[in-house]
Amino acid sequence: MTMPSPASLAPAPSDSPASTARTPTYEGACEAARRVAAILPETPLLTLEVDGRTIWCKAEGLQPIGAFKIRGAWHRLSALSEAERARGVIGVSSGNHAQGVAWAARRLGIAATIVMPCDAPAIKLANTRALGAEVVLYDRPGGVDRDAVTEELRAASGATLVHPFGDAWVIEGQGSVGIEIAAQMQRQAGFAPDLIVTPCGGGGLTAGLAIACPEAAIIPVEPEGWNDVGQSLAAGHIVPVGKDAPATPCDALQTPATHPLNFAILSARCPFGLNVSPAEVRRAQRLIFEKLHLVVEPGGAAALAAVLAGKVELTDRTAVVLSGGNTDAAAFAAMLAGQD
Repeated sequence: MTMPSPASLAPAPSDSPASTARTPTYEGACEAARRVAAILPETPLLTLEVDGRTIWCKAEGLQPIGAFKIRGAWHRLSALSEAERARGVIGVSSGNHAQGVAWAARRLGIAATIVMPCDAPAIKLANTRALGAEVVLYDRPGGVDRDAVTEELRAASGATLVHPFGDAWVIEGQGSVGIEIAAQMQRQAGFAPDLIVTPCGGGGLTAGLAIACPEAAIIPVEPEGWNDVGQSLAAGHIVPVGKDAPATPCDALQTPATHPLNFAILSARCPFGLNVSPAEVRRAQRLIFEKLHLVVEPGGAAALAAVLAGKVELTDRTAVVLSGGNTDAAAFAAMLAGQD
């Protein structure tokens, strides 16, 4: 496949990326899928037997930056006008979105600044810097407001904020995962998914899957103590994570609260959310390594963790997203060596 140059990828002719009123659509997810397909191969859709059923696992950890976040970042940045590209972009992330934005920015020749927590995994910090982004650290355990830090930097530079989940282009970009899953299942099995189980942090991937696969039920899975989306769905309004939220190995899913744009989609499409324990996540990581021969980070294994724990009523057309594989080698080795 011939790779187009960044200059040949013209900005999207739709609304200005500065608009906050734009709503993500199925057509937008299809356009995002086309844009992603122009620069990246499909990630594999692998089969796994669970409780006598075959499920289909989408291996997003095999993306160039090790996670699905490259999709939303590419769709967002490639839609910027030339003037917006000249002013640069700013993102906020514990690591996977950071790497996605940095990767897209480098390919498009855009300056990128990423606000990241001091306790982000070392591999994610190192990879983001290696991709050429400027990293600004904040103290998550100290209770620093990451959004306030980000807004101060954005206001000073005039850069475009690339929100990790509350952005129509980002949601559509993540929705390209669902467009691919549906096409791959159709080719491999002759039908599309009717149930998709997915890791969930802020809800960008979950919302993207909901718009991309309107005929499928979507189940978001979060870490214990960080299940703000599940609580929000139950309450009917956005509920933030509690101030006493416990430590979790699922750093990629640690978001303080979902965004109104995401919640509007999720509340219409997701009847409930699930949460998983660290032990359940470790069990899923080990099974993925043993059966699929993949390295998946804790957050990336959350959806399969819920399936293995019997928290999901499986169908014959179930897809599970393995959303990322960015984990420190020492942490992964220690997890494999554990006995629980």
